[in-house]
Amino acid sequence: MNNRIKILRAEQDWSQQALADKIGVSRQAVNAVERGKHDPSLQLAFDIANQFNQRIEDIFFPDKNKTLKNENKK
Repeated sequence: MNNRIKILRAEQDWSQQALADKIGVSRQAVNAVERGKHDPSLQLAFDIANQFNQRIEDIFFPDKNKTLKNENKK
């Protein structure tokens, strides 16, 4: 699943371990979600979104949101 976790972590200067500690999962879990190797549960997606003060769809569906915004401009 395409996502912006790595970008958002970099903006906060957080390591994968720092994010993992904040949301109560392993660093490996954060890595797997970040790389698109694992789709997060709804609860995990909410936890990640809350840490970045973002909506789930802005983190996990960034390309879709760009498409929708472009269509709304037409």
